[in-house]
Amino acid sequence: MVDRVLVPMDGSEMSLRALEYALDVHAGADITVLFVAGEPSPMMGRALQLALETDVQQAAEELAEEVFERAHDRAAGQGVEIDTEVALGNPARQIVDRAADFDAIVIGSHGGTLRETLFMGNVARTVSSRAPVPVTIVR
Repeated sequence: MVDRVLVPMDGSEMSLRALEYALDVHAGADITVLFVAGEPSPMMGRALQLALETDVQQAAEELAEEVFERAHDRAAGQGVEIDTEVALGNPARQIVDRAADFDAIVIGSHGGTLRETLFMGNVARTVSSRAPVPVTIVR
């Protein structure tokens, strides 16, 4: 029986589909939505924003707010409350590091833009090959 499910979300449509899948298939399970803000870096999008912040954790939590709001709304529509977590670092590593605390992971196959598709596709592949629990990749 699956009692605890981890759903990594990045705000993309695919990550919302992953949440919907988890809510439908694992009804009754405790669901935790994880938002991972990439490591602060001068090289890419949101990570660049983080690199310029003085309080990186606070900035990551602010980035996660919109994702969590959408997740809470989606779950509330099914009468479910979810937990949320924010992490900093390499997304695949952060997900795999938390995996042992859950019975399953449900992750979107990729993000929305080409960059997100390449990045999240890689994250989903890495998580599915390294996680110690079953991983469902939702398209």
